[in-house]
Amino acid sequence: MSVNVNRSVADQFYRYKMPRLIAKVEGKGNGIKTVIVNMTDVAKALNRPPTYPTKFFGCELGAQTQFDAKNDRYIVNGSHEANKLQDMLDGFIRKFVLCPECDNPETDLHINPKKQTIGNSCKACGYRGMLDTRHKLCTFILKNPPENEPGSVKEKKDKRNRKKDKENGSGSGEAGNHNDIDAPVAVDGDDDDDEDWAEETTEEAQRRRMEEISDHAKNLTLSEDLEKTLEERVNIFYNFVKFCVNNKKAQKYLLGGFECLIKLHQAQLLPRVPVVLKDLYDADLLEEDVILAWADKVSKKYVSKELAKEIHAKAAPFIKWLKEAEEESEGSEEDENVEVVYDSSVRELKVETVKPDKPSEEEDDFDIDAI
Repeated sequence: MSVNVNRSVADQFYRYKMPRLIAKVEGKGNGIKTVIVNMTDVAKALNRPPTYPTKFFGCELGAQTQFDAKNDRYIVNGSHEANKLQDMLDGFIRKFVLCPECDNPETDLHINPKKQTIGNSCKACGYRGMLDTRHKLCTFILKNPPENEPGSVKEKKDKRNRKKDKENGSGSGEAGNHNDIDAPVAVDGDDDDDEDWAEETTEEAQRRRMEEISDHAKNLTLSEDLEKTLEERVNIFYNFVKFCVNNKKAQKYLLGGFECLIKLHQAQLLPRVPVVLKDLYDADLLEEDVILAWADKVSKKYVSKELAKEIHAKAAPFIKWLKEAEEESEGSEEDENVEVVYDSSVRELKVETVKPDKPSEEEDDFDIDAI
């Protein structure tokens, strides 16, 4: 059975789920111990190494802990009930998983061994800050960074990438550096909107980026979502992307995610590109200037150059409509006999020329506000 990662959220449609913790008491007397049977699955849902929550239990209970990643055994000495450990896990999640700004669990820890600090970044809202290192677990984390911990997702990916690099003859392992899906940092200038839309990347980097995103999504979502009604699934999607409102950087990444989705379902989505863009625009998830900036440059950052060109070609009617609507809103009278018609039931935009009614002399002082 699954529970909400943030159990203070009572919403049954909450997107982020984790397995309910299962504990098994073994041994007798001084040798009694509690094995957390599904710690690997729980930790995977939290995007943390399984040693971290296990060690957290040990710190809170004042008990010794044992890790055997090879045999998937994570042990806390003593007899402890599963419900008690589940409540204690909530404390770990609050301190070391949830974003302090948006309470979203899509966070990563960043260790600086020289400064002995632990940074925290959120993929959802862009928050970056430092953890309070006074908790005993922080000493363990500083000595055992996430990427070096047995059983961690990053460790498995690094091993796989190093193996592929070796097979390809590179041997340097540098290709693995493309796995980082954090937002790029601007080198010069204060405006993040100057980010280059046409950043060049290899097909291997694209594949790894998609793999990273897919794995992370699998850890934080529940497959039962597919059994929900269409309206419920749309609401889940909207709640997931509503952080894009008034956040231009997030909107750029939303467009990149949309391109990735088209790549997976080209036959169904490619013809619907203008309709989807219009819906995202109407829902205030994409702003006009962000869309126009995206339309100005064809990028192969997320998909191939060929597919990116097809997507832009399909989006062209909507972009044209958007530009003409902008000109109209600026008070231009040159196109007063042109009406831009958008119908969500069709797949294309069309422009119709209408003949204005000849006003009578009595209508010279007609007031549009009187309608």
